[in-house]
Amino acid sequence: MEFGISPRAQEIRERLIEFMDAYVYPAEAVFEEQHRASPDRWVTPPIIEELKAKARAAGLWNLFLPHSERGAGLNNLDYAPLCEVMGRSEIAPEVFNCNAPDTGNMEVLERYGTEEHKRQWLEPLLDGKIRSAFAMTEPMVASSDATNIESRIERDGDDYVINGRKWWTSGAPDPRCKILIFMGKTRFDGPRHSQQSMVLVPMDTPGVTVLRPLKVFGYDDAPHGHAEVLFENVRVPVENILLGEGRGFEIAQGRLGPGRIHHCMRLIGLAERALESMCKRAQQRTAFGKTLAEHGMTRHYIAQSRMEIDQARLLTLKAAWMMDTVGNKNAKSEIAAIKVVAPNMATRVIDRAIQVHGGGGVCQDFFLAKAYAGARTLRLADGPDEVHQETIAKLELAKHALG
Repeated sequence: MEFGISPRAQEIRERLIEFMDAYVYPAEAVFEEQHRASPDRWVTPPIIEELKAKARAAGLWNLFLPHSERGAGLNNLDYAPLCEVMGRSEIAPEVFNCNAPDTGNMEVLERYGTEEHKRQWLEPLLDGKIRSAFAMTEPMVASSDATNIESRIERDGDDYVINGRKWWTSGAPDPRCKILIFMGKTRFDGPRHSQQSMVLVPMDTPGVTVLRPLKVFGYDDAPHGHAEVLFENVRVPVENILLGEGRGFEIAQGRLGPGRIHHCMRLIGLAERALESMCKRAQQRTAFGKTLAEHGMTRHYIAQSRMEIDQARLLTLKAAWMMDTVGNKNAKSEIAAIKVVAPNMATRVIDRAIQVHGGGGVCQDFFLAKAYAGARTLRLADGPDEVHQETIAKLELAKHALG
């Protein structure tokens, strides 16, 4: 196993760190100030577009999309440490046009879309002109089992008619969101994994209604957000189908593998920042006659966090290496493992940092409370821990089957 990144990726990483120090971290307070002053919480503060222009001019743009001439030409292992750097700041991924769910949706369009799909939707997404959303999860069924999905995609002449209700459709409240990738059933019989299809639905199509933004532990995550969306007799041309009827589950698996790598590496970056904040705070505060850093419990927090972050990083890099060398399907166990390990690690590290920050750790004066909410949510997003653990257990049992 070789987890070293290429010289080109190392050079990009160094420039990325410099850009973060020079522009992104200082802009976090500006972003919050502009957002508070805006009469509309769902309009993105202008500082983001300013930073996007700088990042693009610096050549730090669209760093994902392995095996595509539209991307930066980096494989998953090369991209992983870049994603970690971007994960240190909530605003950073969009600055470099490497934000979810757009990266996953762009990969779907690149891998499974027609040339017309790419011209109409992929190119403006890669250009950072529009945003997108992925409509899969439903409120009335356990969507961790994608075969449960009840939304209907029914052929009617030259159109598909779509009916259903989705939620946790991240990005849908953003007025820049122009296209949805919608997963529903084109048939309700036959093999369970061949009933689902994916279709492109422009946000301005009649019958698409954003019902409400959903809050995550009280945070609405504006201006990005997560929405409950109603689809009532929504008509789209049959040409909007991706790959063909019955291929939705296949597309979902292809989309979610790289997306999980991205989530996990961003979480590792976030955990690193939390650990740094913990160490600085521990040396600044005094309790019972000595700094917090001199107390054994705090040192335990710091050491445990260092070990857990490094363990999660190595496991994630192994998964990325396997995706590059043996393919996503053969890296199934490793991808499932990191999706359990990284969010759990990040929540523990951030929780320790909150303890060291005391009351400040749970208020808006520090990034930790919101970071904890985001990390905890990722134990559910892209499949809950229990589903991934089930996958790992099945694969292990198959290795050691008796008889």
